[in-house]
Amino acid sequence: MKLDSPINEIKGIGPKTEQLFQSIGVYTVGDILLYFPRDYERCPQILSIDEMIPDRKNAIYIRAPRSPVVNNRSRLKTAVLDVAGEERLLRVMWFRSPYIRSLIRAGGWYVLYGRVTVKNDQFYMEQPEIFSQEEYERIRQTLRPIYSLTKGLTNRQVQKTVRLALSDIPLEMEYLPEDIRTRNQLSEYNFALRNMHLPVDEESCILARTRFVFDEFFFFLLCMQLTKDSSSAWENSFSFRDPGYVEELAKRLPYSLTGAQRRTMEQIWDDMRSEKVMQRLVQGDVGSGKTIIAFLAMLDCAHNDLQSAIMAPTDVLAQQHYGKLRQLCESLDLNYPIVLLTGSLGAEKRREAYEIIEREPNALIVGTHALIQEKVNFCNLALVVTDEQHRFGVKQREAFSFKGSHPHILVMSATPIPRTLAIILYGDLDISVIDEVPARRLPIKNCVVDPSYRDTAYRFMEKQIRMGHQIYVICPLVEASEQMEGENVTDYTKHLRDIFPEDIAIGSLHGRMKAEEKNRVMEDFLRNKIQILVSTTVVEVGVDVPNATVMMVENAERFGLAQLHQLRGRVGRGDAQSYCILMQGSESGRSNERLEILNHSNDGFYIAGEDLKLRGPGDFFGIRQSGDFSFKLADIYQDADVMGKAAYEVALIWKDDPKLQDPSHRILKERLKQYAGEDFALLNL
Repeated sequence: MKLDSPINEIKGIGPKTEQLFQSIGVYTVGDILLYFPRDYERCPQILSIDEMIPDRKNAIYIRAPRSPVVNNRSRLKTAVLDVAGEERLLRVMWFRSPYIRSLIRAGGWYVLYGRVTVKNDQFYMEQPEIFSQEEYERIRQTLRPIYSLTKGLTNRQVQKTVRLALSDIPLEMEYLPEDIRTRNQLSEYNFALRNMHLPVDEESCILARTRFVFDEFFFFLLCMQLTKDSSSAWENSFSFRDPGYVEELAKRLPYSLTGAQRRTMEQIWDDMRSEKVMQRLVQGDVGSGKTIIAFLAMLDCAHNDLQSAIMAPTDVLAQQHYGKLRQLCESLDLNYPIVLLTGSLGAEKRREAYEIIEREPNALIVGTHALIQEKVNFCNLALVVTDEQHRFGVKQREAFSFKGSHPHILVMSATPIPRTLAIILYGDLDISVIDEVPARRLPIKNCVVDPSYRDTAYRFMEKQIRMGHQIYVICPLVEASEQMEGENVTDYTKHLRDIFPEDIAIGSLHGRMKAEEKNRVMEDFLRNKIQILVSTTVVEVGVDVPNATVMMVENAERFGLAQLHQLRGRVGRGDAQSYCILMQGSESGRSNERLEILNHSNDGFYIAGEDLKLRGPGDFFGIRQSGDFSFKLADIYQDADVMGKAAYEVALIWKDDPKLQDPSHRILKERLKQYAGEDFALLNL
């Protein structure tokens, strides 16, 4: 087999299993090898039925009184086995698994490994794995990889597929120069690949993960450096008058700008009037007023007969920006043309938008990625604002740069990253920080509680709804998982519909939904057609719903503090008092310590800094804490030290061999081409 061989060349992968793998983005042998575990576990010691511990995964040693009974009349074709201890009875169930009957024989001894639950004093174990005692004791000596799955795909299937792939492919050539690996004590590539999936021990696993984290940061930062070199030399071809016009507009706003907003606005003015094209990041906490600064910069362009565009990650957010920009212009008695361009527009409205963009030299343009399509012909585009940087990469910004005469680029990010990290991550941008929140905002009231508080929380939520407000509920999972404990959107939505009165509409949102469906749900929530929205973290980058006053996060300990702070920022956007309820499913002192930081502070930059202190370099067993920049493994908070080392190595290469022409960098350059993909053409090589 080769790395680019289709996944079905691996033994045991038929058409159905191939489709399941493709649904998680695995198409080739190379894909499965880079489909890294999301966690690792040590299997617990074997217990008897009478020693079972409810609500956690148990390994139970049983003697089967008979083979499982399969109900063939049931749609699920469930295999059921009842096993008795001296004091307890355990009902074991395997759904859609009639073949289990042939795996368990009467009188045989087996280890069943799965989660034990109790309902009406009856003990259940659903979908357990089956081992002989010898097999189970063997895996107890190792770290067991846990993969992200989809319905129909088991962890054992993925493990087996990875093992077969690793046994049949040739060794890959090492691409990192030896001096870089030596300085940073990085393991060899093939060792790292094997020990990510089949770790010999915890130390080998940490070494493997560190190697791939370094690689992710290294290639990301190298691409950023190469992009910066190609864009920093662009001359500013736009002529701007004195910024006094925008100063007057700012005075006419119904509120006063904060000192941080004024400082940022002045930096943008200076950039747009300098000799070089602006490449600036505006980093501001949730609710700090970044959008009004972007709008004022766009009005500065319009006043100078220049076009500007703001690009949002979703249709709904673009429509909201469009509405707010129209309101602002009406309140200031301005008559500049404002145009909306999104993928969901009908053909006629899209043609009208194209015509306005091509005809009006001072148009204010709002849109999604539809703005960078070839059909869009801008007329003197001078400024591009991208909203929520981690949803738009270098490629999109570069695409705008070739629309006309290299427009100024303004990137808006609500991710609270400590400045030391931001300087590394945004190496191609100058940075402005809005570190004040407008005084008119009511601080959000927080509480950290355990599940015993849940009924009280539900009563409070209903009270808020009866006052006319709306609720977010965040779950870590889309659907129930045999590999990961935690509340899931699918079951939680059904649960709330059973609890709350029928006149309270409950909707759900998650990343597996199609874009049109997600837009429709957010539209309904925005218009208060949905009162409770149960969602995964996809709402982290969401629309402004001023009517939402409660954010409840289930299994809050499973999220990073910076991410929780982002989620909390979805409420508190209106005049009413807002609340954040952090429901923790774990009683560990470490999770309590982390959540209490959030409980006592609404300052995102302080929270990000504390998160950085709490998470050590080896503290990685669990879900990633930050979801930015499309890293598979790397986390900008817990892996900050590795990121610093990668930045140092990129700086050395940039100093000695910026074009990667040295023969020792030949393989590295080939790997960079694989990493960058279509974006490789944009790099200055």
